[in-house]
Amino acid sequence: MTLWEAVAIFAAGVGAGGINAVVGSGSLITFPTMVAVGIPPVVANVSNNIGLVPGSTTSVLGYRAELKGQRSRLVRLGIGSVIGAFVGGLLLLSLPARTFDVVVPILIGLSCVLVVIQPRLNGWLAARRETAHPHGGPWLWLGVLGAGAYGGYFGAAQGVLLIGLLGSVLDEDLQRVNAAKNVLALLVNATAALLFVAVAEVDWRAVALVALGSTIGGFFGARFGRKLPAPVLRGIIVCVGVVAMVKLIYA
Repeated sequence: MTLWEAVAIFAAGVGAGGINAVVGSGSLITFPTMVAVGIPPVVANVSNNIGLVPGSTTSVLGYRAELKGQRSRLVRLGIGSVIGAFVGGLLLLSLPARTFDVVVPILIGLSCVLVVIQPRLNGWLAARRETAHPHGGPWLWLGVLGAGAYGGYFGAAQGVLLIGLLGSVLDEDLQRVNAAKNVLALLVNATAALLFVAVAEVDWRAVALVALGSTIGGFFGARFGRKLPAPVLRGIIVCVGVVAMVKLIYA
């Protein structure tokens, strides 16, 4: 790995940490950056997942005020996240690498679409909210389980999925929903990371660079991310995602 490649991965980690704290699509920056510098896609995905755990932690700490009163809810939903992440991680490790090469461009495309339509989708779902169950009920738990499986297999935009799920069911303001999303995303990343460290091939240089960058980005993202223009942020994410799809399809 050259110096410029290392700088690129570190910078991507900073951006991913900040984006994950605010909306959740940071892997659409770090994953394609790793692939672009020559790291194999599955190894890049595994290393990216492990490296983003410290950034997710700082994001949670930055939103601790908004987490007050949500402990019992997050314990319940967190169980679904952990189970889902374990299942998704096992799928990543057990399915052929060729399956990942085929599926990931589709998942990136879906992630980009979700990033673009998130505000409209959340508004549409919120207008049709039929329950104010404090924990969201069984359907939210199953949805969080599915989002955890997605995050364990390929984590890009799992935060967008979680915000859509939580915001459509829970009677909470967006900042408290975002705080809950950060906790659940951390549980998914940490669960998958433990599995990957034990049995998967990891590029530890990339992990260290992403970890350092995402920690810095998560800290500042939690503090200042709410001031960023959402359309600009979404535009950057989509552009990076499109580049990643093209590279993976035509590699």
